[in-house]
Amino acid sequence: MVPPGSVPLDYQRFRDEPMELYRELLRDHGPVVPILLDGKIPVWTVLGYREVVRVTTDPNLYARDSRRWHAWHLVPPDWELTTFVGYRPTMLFSEGADHQRRSEAICDGLAAVDQFELRAGCERVADQLIDTFAGSGRADLVAEYASQIPLRVVTRLYGLDDTESAAIQDDSLHLTGNDAPVALQKMQTRMEALIKRVRENPDQVNVAAHLVSHPAGLTDDEIINDLLGSIYAVQQPTSDLIGNALRLMLTDERFAITLSGGRRSVGQALNEVLWENTPVPFWIGRWAADDTMLGGRRIRKGDCLMLGLAAANADPDVRPDFHGAGGNQAHMAFSHGKHGCPPAAREIAEVIATAAIEVLLDRLPDVTLSVPADELEWRVTLMMRGTAALPVEFTPTHLH
Repeated sequence: MVPPGSVPLDYQRFRDEPMELYRELLRDHGPVVPILLDGKIPVWTVLGYREVVRVTTDPNLYARDSRRWHAWHLVPPDWELTTFVGYRPTMLFSEGADHQRRSEAICDGLAAVDQFELRAGCERVADQLIDTFAGSGRADLVAEYASQIPLRVVTRLYGLDDTESAAIQDDSLHLTGNDAPVALQKMQTRMEALIKRVRENPDQVNVAAHLVSHPAGLTDDEIINDLLGSIYAVQQPTSDLIGNALRLMLTDERFAITLSGGRRSVGQALNEVLWENTPVPFWIGRWAADDTMLGGRRIRKGDCLMLGLAAANADPDVRPDFHGAGGNQAHMAFSHGKHGCPPAAREIAEVIATAAIEVLLDRLPDVTLSVPADELEWRVTLMMRGTAALPVEFTPTHLH
């Protein structure tokens, strides 16, 4: 059932002027808006900050199992979001006691990561990547740097070696479109081999070994699915966090002043990006487990709710001037509640992003854009917003 008064999503404005679009929707339609995706797929878009908090703190009413959705028959077989919305037996779609058991295991595994080793690993990967282009004096910091870092770091934390990590990174590039089933099967096979190796060598110290030995008693299938789910969650958002922050620092005069020595500005840039250009503007989603009211709207059992994380950041009821977030970290970039990004995962993402940017600035202190700032483009999908390319130039340097 399509709610009356549904509004087609203006994809052009969503790409070019998202904050203005969010404010207009909030003003004209309120904090919960019936939106049509791709012309006919109905979702409730939750734009208000308070409403996003309400939805994410009530997982029993606003549940995660997408099999509840009554509009699957309207979804085309090649829908770009099927990879992220279609039910899979991962922690991301689990509920109740099952979710609690599995989330505790993965959270404990991530929390056990040694922060000093993590930072050192990030720096090592960053240095290796910079070595590949440092002598040329030119690079695309998205394709050659930001997009290469998260998976290399995280898969090593899981217990994969460099060759396996590179293979999974290649597979992850094919998780949308017609190649998705084959790519997913390849990734699953690699994870099966990892778990088999961990069980044969129980003294290993890595996230996979922690999950295998965790008192939650996870099955191999549960571990494999949850590790794969975390790969989806970490790669593109963290890559875009790095790229978007570098874009900000290279184009905004507030950061340009301290760029060559600006370690103190890296944290400010990351926080501003999480408020203003969060890598995950929308997240689908939640599915109503019963009829309810939200933001003055009647939500029916089985309705899909899309969380407007970027819109919540711009909600005038909580942020009237839309600027000056400063050190405030109450943004919704990592969502909220039991199904939000776990605190340990947020810390890992922030360590990776901070290290990536700081190493780059240390190695290439005079890095500047090689094109006018207004020529930079965004790579935008409904659930991801990142800098498409970041061409730069710098004084060529020797290998590290």
